[in-house]
Amino acid sequence: MMTGSVLSLCVTAAKRFYGRDGYEVQFDDPTWVLSKDVSVPVSNAAEYLSESLHQSYLEVLAFYAKGNSPHYVWVLHREFLYYLRFAGRARQFSVESLISYHAFLGKKGEPRLASLRTFLRKWYSLGYGGVPSEAIRLFERWKLSGGERGNPIRSMCPERGPLTDIEMDAVLTAAIEAYEGGQLSLSDIALAMTVMMTGRRPIQITALKICDLRHQSEKYFLYVPRAKQRKNGGWRKSFKQVPIVEDLWLLLQQQAEAVYREFKRLAHITPDLRGRLPLFAEHEALEDLGDVAVLLDSDKLHMKTEKLARTMDHVAEIIAVISEKTGAPIHMNPYRFRYTLGTNLGREGKGEYVIAEALDHTDTQHTGAYVKNLPEIVERIDKAVAYQLAPIAQAFQGVIVKTEGEARRGADPGSRISNGTQNLGSCGSYGFCGALAPIACYTCNHFQPWLDGPHESVLDNLLQERDRIHDLTGDLKVASVNDRLILAVSDVILRCQDLKEGIARG
Repeated sequence: MMTGSVLSLCVTAAKRFYGRDGYEVQFDDPTWVLSKDVSVPVSNAAEYLSESLHQSYLEVLAFYAKGNSPHYVWVLHREFLYYLRFAGRARQFSVESLISYHAFLGKKGEPRLASLRTFLRKWYSLGYGGVPSEAIRLFERWKLSGGERGNPIRSMCPERGPLTDIEMDAVLTAAIEAYEGGQLSLSDIALAMTVMMTGRRPIQITALKICDLRHQSEKYFLYVPRAKQRKNGGWRKSFKQVPIVEDLWLLLQQQAEAVYREFKRLAHITPDLRGRLPLFAEHEALEDLGDVAVLLDSDKLHMKTEKLARTMDHVAEIIAVISEKTGAPIHMNPYRFRYTLGTNLGREGKGEYVIAEALDHTDTQHTGAYVKNLPEIVERIDKAVAYQLAPIAQAFQGVIVKTEGEARRGADPGSRISNGTQNLGSCGSYGFCGALAPIACYTCNHFQPWLDGPHESVLDNLLQERDRIHDLTGDLKVASVNDRLILAVSDVILRCQDLKEGIARG
């Protein structure tokens, strides 16, 4: 026979469970904290449900919380609550209320109804009371749409869809220049370049630890924690090896060392703990570290995905790269770079299975958008097209000077930039530059093209070379590699023309 204290202990233990990501949850808490990013205010449903129904609701939600992603649990709670507010207490789970709700949501709202159906089906199958069998039979008769997936990709949405090659090149270049100019911190640039160059989901990037940086036989990798896989699910339970370029690997090594120094300043960190430190830390969580070794087994010290999004917004604001499609600053939603990776693979002729593998999808049901209605690359760019796009793209970042003498370092013959036969302008940088001149100069903010420089001949050569490569390879992707440079040279030509006209008018 159980004593009162033992029985009390058993009841208390029964009221606790562990979510998929390892967070211990008190069953009766008004809010369930399931991860560093997701808190579910389960008490919101209590005002619409009887006490017994609310307890059943919590049991079903706990079932999902133990085996599914925290975000998915949050979505189920949101959709259930949305229905409760519509139905009220009197009509909950009745056939009439569900039919009315279906009509209220309409065709576009069917994905929301599908989430509710999933939740109520599970409620019924687990044996908890409250959901009538006729409601389940109604659900079985409905064919509900899963929603239009991939719309930003198919439509090439200029604000949410994949970036063009010109936009991508501009963003990468501008971010590096902003970091070199001290406008972006090491953490900012490391995070932004990881987002832009790997195409991983924000939740995957924020889950990275220092030990995920790998170097094997002069090849560089990130062992990225997988997401959205139910099998072997859970926080950092399975990984995907993602190849990265050496420059990104070296940048992330600097970030790793900076994180290690910061942790050592705040707590006793032994060398064997270094690899378990987060690559991108949540600084607010570092204020009260406590038992660091225990915390390193959870996500509590890792950056929140909301902070990642804010960082990308900050980077976008600092670099303020203009899109040649919209004439406005490029919006840097992290998922745009994921869409860009998939779109580029589709444009290169890769199949859905290859794209699914590259994007770490478990199947191909969401990869069709990358191989249908592919965005076109301009097959031929002539001067007229280049001159039309150039003022919008603003690829030229330097300053035009009337004469060599007006240029910064104008008195230094070593600052001259030549196309091999004629001088085009001056370089205003005092530092070493290993970039190929004059190809890299027109998009560099240190370049000072001369007003009377032979810029049009540079443009002619670039256009001819673009056509030659296209004719030789038949590959527009390869042929268009210098399209942003073409727009930059075109911009210089137009500016020089305007300046000369202004001088002529006196």
